[in-house]
Amino acid sequence: MMQETLTFNDLPEVVSQVLSKVERLERVLDIIKDEVCKKSSSSAEHTPMTIDEACDFLKMKKSTMYYHIERNNIPATKRGKNYILFKDELVGWLESGRKSPVALSPEEMNAQKLSSIKRKPRRFGN
Repeated sequence: MMQETLTFNDLPEVVSQVLSKVERLERVLDIIKDEVCKKSSSSAEHTPMTIDEACDFLKMKKSTMYYHIERNNIPATKRGKNYILFKDELVGWLESGRKSPVALSPEEMNAQKLSSIKRKPRRFGN
């Protein structure tokens, strides 16, 4: 590759060419990154599992797993005699039971407790 001698007057044109090439490379990298993310999230996460594999994944006893499946707490599909569970559905089930990650202030905790009271207060005057 032969190098041309650049003059000061050629610099703006050369810099614009370099910038356009860098922008094209960034676009290509973004496209590749999006494709890799789509493939990894869709194919790796939606994998079928047996009851034993799901128990190992959730660190749950088999009897507890059947308890939740029979009460439709855990999403499962029954094919013949066997249940089939999907990893992404199990992760979604776990996340749906998560408590609020943000700590509540004492005022918010008090308001939450007062709103959960379902009985009427006693009357002291009568």
